[in-house]
Amino acid sequence: MSRILGIDPGSRKTGFGIIELEGRKVSHVINGRLLVGDGDFPNRLKQIFEGLTDIIQRYQPDMMAIEKVFLHKNADSALKLGQARGAAICAGVSQNLTVHEYTATQIKKAVVGNGHAKKDQVQYMMSVILSLPEVPEEDAADALACAMTHANFASVGGSQNSKLPEGMRTSRRGGRYGR
Repeated sequence: MSRILGIDPGSRKTGFGIIELEGRKVSHVINGRLLVGDGDFPNRLKQIFEGLTDIIQRYQPDMMAIEKVFLHKNADSALKLGQARGAAICAGVSQNLTVHEYTATQIKKAVVGNGHAKKDQVQYMMSVILSLPEVPEEDAADALACAMTHANFASVGGSQNSKLPEGMRTSRRGGRYGR
């Protein structure tokens, strides 16, 4: 049994989600968002680091999966996103977690079957696959999707032709759907 912490980094809102993988069975542990507000930027990075460190210590994940930075609207936004991502990675590494990185396209393809899926499609699929009582917030859904992507790669050894974790199955077109 292993626990995977998924992270959707952001300089104002950082999504997190933890799933548990036991054999091919995947179950939800927790998800949410760290809201760090509009304070000075170095303090927001500190809040991300400390908030994720607390979550890691409390829920004891075995590994972390995080979304890679994509080209943002402008250079300043991309730099801030990269720094928030760095704070999240440092929190994981400081707690001895291995860190795995996935692009947004890889994540969307793994959980929706379409690398260009919309945010609401990811939210819906996370609620279905993990049998959640309600649709998670965007950031939390993206974090859960990142964790699910790693669960898929970890359980299949990175091969697209191997069996998927329970709760995910491949359609005839190659997309993945919940039960």
